[in-house]
Amino acid sequence: MKINHNTVVSFHYRLLNTQGELIEDSRPDESNLYLHGHHNIMPGLEHAMANKITGDCFQVTLEPHLAYGAYQQDKKKRVPIKYLKHEKNLEPGKIIRIKTDDGVQAVTILKVGKFNVDVDFNHPLSGQTVTFDVEIMDVREATTEEIDHGHAHGVGGHQH
Repeated sequence: MKINHNTVVSFHYRLLNTQGELIEDSRPDESNLYLHGHHNIMPGLEHAMANKITGDCFQVTLEPHLAYGAYQQDKKKRVPIKYLKHEKNLEPGKIIRIKTDDGVQAVTILKVGKFNVDVDFNHPLSGQTVTFDVEIMDVREATTEEIDHGHAHGVGGHQH
């Protein structure tokens, strides 16, 4: 079965930077699941998945606008340190999770002061060209419930 709109795709990937250094590897964890055509993964990767089948392996290099987005200077914020008291060892470069009006977001610490912490809300890979090595593990038709919810269910997807 080919990957197309309303198919659920199970895949593994390796993520590399422009120097070919490994940033992330989905193995040995469960494979990732997503519902194709519902914008559940970055646009460039979803586009590259189209028409692939189980067993296909491919590599795709994505410019920032098709991957983690352009770096935005206005996404740097100052947060009162009292809101981060649950975090230990605050130091520049550390990635932590912050509860916001839009849900929990990962941020990178830029500077730690006595009363405030400067953080960067950009994804750590925003502004970077990245390469994905992908292996398609399985492709199946989505259930009516998955289509209604707009995402894949099960291990590697959302659980309900």
